[in-house]
Amino acid sequence: MTGCDGLFYHPNRRDYGSPRAYGLTYESVFFPAADGVRLHGWFMHAKTRPVGTLLHFHGNAGNISGHFHHVSWLPAAGWNVFVFDYRGYGRSEGRVTRAGTIADGHAALDYLLTRPDVDRARIAAFGQSLGGAVGIVVTAERPEIRGLATDGAFDSYPGIAAWHVRRNPLLLAVAWWVPRLLVDKTFEPIDYVGRISPRPLLIMHGTHDQVVDPAMARRLYEAAGEPKELWMLEGADHYGGLTERADEVCPKLAAFLNRCVGPPR
Repeated sequence: MTGCDGLFYHPNRRDYGSPRAYGLTYESVFFPAADGVRLHGWFMHAKTRPVGTLLHFHGNAGNISGHFHHVSWLPAAGWNVFVFDYRGYGRSEGRVTRAGTIADGHAALDYLLTRPDVDRARIAAFGQSLGGAVGIVVTAERPEIRGLATDGAFDSYPGIAAWHVRRNPLLLAVAWWVPRLLVDKTFEPIDYVGRISPRPLLIMHGTHDQVVDPAMARRLYEAAGEPKELWMLEGADHYGGLTERADEVCPKLAAFLNRCVGPPR
């Protein structure tokens, strides 16, 4: 792990709210990662008979209390939703690392598989921004996840670092060599996305995203196997689909997740 890798993570322990404010029934749970780090999450129960269970991978800043609202509508659509914090975020212990985020994603899935109210054959995943990058790797490695949707995911850690450096005129002289020397290439999403096939993949990305280069969505799509969908949201910024165009985006995302797990039993 190189020194600059920590720049990808901006955790805090601030309380931004809870599912209770949305009228949701939920449990606050703790579960262990493989190395013993104690992690925290919220399991939000479907408001109807569950269609399936969604594992949510959140973005790089804050903690679950500032991200769960992106998926708070899904219990009304018949989905259990599990949101969790990577190590060092919120109420999860430890210090965040890239390898740690991957291990924590595996641990979150392992926790879901222990629950008697979760149908093991009906688990899908949704990752946003950094969570999309983590979700691609975890989904590629875990066949229990029946399909994945991403929103604003990047394809490469050195690549996203270089893109941000190039957008700063004061850093143009180091735009190419610094990210490639100081940001390692472990768990690169572009190297894993092809392994998700033959499970379904939906890649969403705003065309005006100022945080993650929209071209990265196209590269992920090209590297992925079938079945796959690319949805470029015209004019949307980072997270803009779910925050500004929910009436359009939520039904399409729910329909995709339903296809991942198949008809209700």
